[in-house]
Amino acid sequence: MKYSVKPLCLLLMWAVVVSGCTMVGPAYKEPSASVEMDWLEYEDPNIDTTPPVSPDWWKKSFKDPILDRLVDIALAENLSLRSAGLRVLQAHQQLAITIGGRYPQQQALSGQAGIDGVAGSAVYEVYDLGFNLSWEADVWGRFKRQIESASAALDASVADYDGVMVSLISEVAQTYLLIRTTQERLVVAQKNLELQRQSVAITTAKFKGGEISALDVEQAQTLLYNTRASRISLELSLQQFYNSLVILLGQPPHDMSKLLGAPRPVPIVAAEIAIGMPQDLIRRRPDIRVAERQLAAQSAQIGYAISELYPHFGIGGTINTSVSTNTTLDFGDLFSSDTIGYSLFGAFQWNIFNYGRLKNNVRLQDAYFQQLLEDYRETVLQAQSEVENAIVAFLKSQQLLEAFQLAEAAAQRAADISTAQYKDGLVDFNTVISTLSSLSSQQDQLASIRGTVTTNLVAVYKSIGGGWEIRQGGSTLDLIPEDVKNEMLERGQYWQKTFNQ
Repeated sequence: MKYSVKPLCLLLMWAVVVSGCTMVGPAYKEPSASVEMDWLEYEDPNIDTTPPVSPDWWKKSFKDPILDRLVDIALAENLSLRSAGLRVLQAHQQLAITIGGRYPQQQALSGQAGIDGVAGSAVYEVYDLGFNLSWEADVWGRFKRQIESASAALDASVADYDGVMVSLISEVAQTYLLIRTTQERLVVAQKNLELQRQSVAITTAKFKGGEISALDVEQAQTLLYNTRASRISLELSLQQFYNSLVILLGQPPHDMSKLLGAPRPVPIVAAEIAIGMPQDLIRRRPDIRVAERQLAAQSAQIGYAISELYPHFGIGGTINTSVSTNTTLDFGDLFSSDTIGYSLFGAFQWNIFNYGRLKNNVRLQDAYFQQLLEDYRETVLQAQSEVENAIVAFLKSQQLLEAFQLAEAAAQRAADISTAQYKDGLVDFNTVISTLSSLSSQQDQLASIRGTVTTNLVAVYKSIGGGWEIRQGGSTLDLIPEDVKNEMLERGQYWQKTFNQ
């Protein structure tokens, strides 16, 4: 016996010692990407690159408690964010499954009970019970590579969750600001309707007095009806924004007046913004982190593919017991030393004749890695472009706001002067129509550009990936809302240990 067991013991000791000590395949290194040292508009006095981006930028920028409440509801109830959290949970469980691969891969307890006999003779009872186990040693680090890949995939799923969170906060803020902008445009349209009704009244009185022709009356009414049509179109857009907002809140369309309150003007934002440096994007932008973690996961797959070129070593054994009443034994003797047998073995498997299949798979995984590397670099470039576009849009919209404020003030003065002169008969009605139409247009554009300034600011913070940091410090299980956990627990007890950690 000692001669048969000694080689097996040596094999076992060797497998344990070298298991995981050798890691075939490339060691992953964080990729390089082209990043500018500063933003194109860094000299603008409204751009501050020194302080970091505030995690709750919407609170600091807009100081609107209603918007803060909407964001809180969306973070708790939005279905897309919940789905992203469950994808993180799936990746977490996949990592746990992969870690389990390092332990004995096959183990089974089997048993049977039956009867044997021939017609016309005695019938005998037969009982069998056996247990087998086999374990493949991680000699080349192939299981560690799988764990490495699954761990990186988990990180990628968390970064994807962060990306969904950033988009959700931005969409809620932009939709809310569009609602306020449309409400302000409706107020402007109503004011212009009042002015245009007065114009219709003036022209009607003059027409009845024989001072003017019916043409002036028709022109005044045309402008009035066009403004009414514009107001109806704005009311349609407002309701559509309401519907978009409630979906972001994870709710069906309903009356939003209680949550939003009375119409309010567009929040006024500061001209200065803190956006950090371009290099910060690599750490902050969720889509960049997703691309980098996917690259790390694929790097480990190259090592796993290479490990398939080498032999696989394993050890195993079986224990079994069997009794039959055909002998002097019965069921009670099933666990006696006379009925128990065992076997131990060491084995290896080496796919020698694979016709290049394994090497081609290594090339395939490496080519996929290179593709993901180029995709990562493209993501970094696109991110910088998005930030630059958002910055210049915000700065230019502020300049447009100043110009439209001056234009609206001039249009108001022109409308007042032309109306007064028309009453005195100093100008024809075409002049009044022109100034009233210009006033309506300028006031509507002013209200629109006020909203554009705020939504462009949201776009800046979205492009730099701000907002996801508010969830830092917790476990990935915290990404699953309590009501979702309870719903899953109702289907069985398998989540109790996981959710009670």
